[in-house]
Amino acid sequence: MASDGDAGGGCRHVLEKLTPSRNAVAVLLGGFVLGASVLALHLGYMPQLAGLRLPGRRKKRPVRVYMDGCFDMMHYGHCNALRQAHALGDELVVGVVSDAEITANKGPPVTPINERLIMVGAVKWVDEVIPDAPYAITEEFMKRLFNEYNIDYIIHGDDPCLLPDGTDAYALAKKAGRYKQIKRTEGVSSTDIVGRMLLCVRERSSGDHHTHSSLQRQFSHGHGPRVDDGGSPRGGTRISHFLPTSRRIVQFSNGKSPDPHARIIYIDGAFDLFHAGHVEILRLAKALGDFLLVGIHTDQTVRSSGFNRGAHRPIMNLHERSLSVLACRYVDEVIIGAPREISKDMITTFNISLVVHGTIAENMDYIKQERSNPYSIPMDMGIFKIIESPLDITTSTIIKRIVANHEAFQKRNERKEDSERRYYENKTHISGD
Repeated sequence: MASDGDAGGGCRHVLEKLTPSRNAVAVLLGGFVLGASVLALHLGYMPQLAGLRLPGRRKKRPVRVYMDGCFDMMHYGHCNALRQAHALGDELVVGVVSDAEITANKGPPVTPINERLIMVGAVKWVDEVIPDAPYAITEEFMKRLFNEYNIDYIIHGDDPCLLPDGTDAYALAKKAGRYKQIKRTEGVSSTDIVGRMLLCVRERSSGDHHTHSSLQRQFSHGHGPRVDDGGSPRGGTRISHFLPTSRRIVQFSNGKSPDPHARIIYIDGAFDLFHAGHVEILRLAKALGDFLLVGIHTDQTVRSSGFNRGAHRPIMNLHERSLSVLACRYVDEVIIGAPREISKDMITTFNISLVVHGTIAENMDYIKQERSNPYSIPMDMGIFKIIESPLDITTSTIIKRIVANHEAFQKRNERKEDSERRYYENKTHISGD
C-alpha cells in the first residue's frame, strides 16, 4: 500500500500528463491575444484586453459645408445665413468675394475686402475663411472646394443668385448633387441698408423733392419713414420688414453665464452699421477678461443730443444692432437698451470688473465733461480703461463712403431693387430658421 507521500506523487504525475506546460500555456494565450487583435482591427475596433484600453474606432470625418458671398455692409441677415449654413454640417468654410469680382458683377463694394474678412472671421459660426472667392462657382473652383477643402455641400439662400448673363450662379453645384438651400432672412439686405443711408442723405436736401420721393419709393419696399404715435413723420430709420422674435435672440445668444469669479469686461455704444472697427475693439476688450458684456443703447439715446449724431441716426434699429453684436464671437452677452450712464448699482448687478472705451468713437466729448460724464462712476472707482482702437473706422466713415459715391450706389441699388421686389412678390413659405 502506498504511503500518503507516494499517493500525492502519483496524483502530481497524472496532472502533469493532463496539464500543458507553462510554455504551452503562454503560446496559447499569445495566440488568443494576437487572433483577437487581428479580428478587432478587421472589425474596426479593439476590445479591452487584460485591463488595457486599446485605441478606439476612428472618428468619422466632419461634414464640411461651404457658403460664399460678398458680405458687404455685413448685417444680422448675413450672420443668420451663416448660422443656418453651419447647422447643416460640422464645419463651415466661407468664401469672401474679391473687390474686383463684386465691382464687375454688382458695382463697387462699400467695404473693402480687408474689412469684410475681419467681419466674416468674427462671426461665431464660421470655422474657416477663403479670401478672394469667385462670384460664380466655376467647375475649376468647385473641384478645388471638393478636393482641397474637403467640402461636402455648397449652401445658398432661397433667393435667386443670377449672373449678369441671367444664369444661376450655383447651377454646377446643383447638377453635382452637392447643393443645399437655407431660408433667406427677411427684412434686411445690403441694398436696403444702403438705401436707408441714401434716403437720409436726400432727406437733408430740401431742394430736390422729386429725387427724394423717387428714392423713397425705390428703397422703402412698401413702407415709409418712421412715424410716431401721432402719425407724423420724424427723422430716423425707416421701419423695416424685420420682425424681432425671442427665438431669434435665443438662436444668436451664447446661452451661458459668467463663472462666479470671472473677470467681466463691459463696453457700451450704439454699434450702428456694425463694422470692422467695432469687431476689433470688441476683440481687444474680450482679451482683458473672461466674459465680455456689451451694452447697446436705445434708438432714442442714440438720437439724443448727448450723442450728437443727428435725427437720422441710428440707421439700424435696436434689435437689428443687438443681433449683429450677438453674432460676434468675442461677445458673451448684451444688454439690449443699456443706459447711457453707468451706475454703481449696474456695476454691482452685473459684477463688472472693468469698463472700457476705445480711442476712436463718434463722440469723445465725455472726456471733457464733468457733471454729465456717463463714465464718471467707474472712473471714480478706478475700473475705467481707455484702449487703443486698432482701426480708424466709425459709422460715419461708412456713411461718408456712401455719400462720396452715392450715384454709383444708387445705380447699383436700382438694379438690385427689382430682383428683391420679385422675391417678395413670388416667395413661398420655406421651412427653416
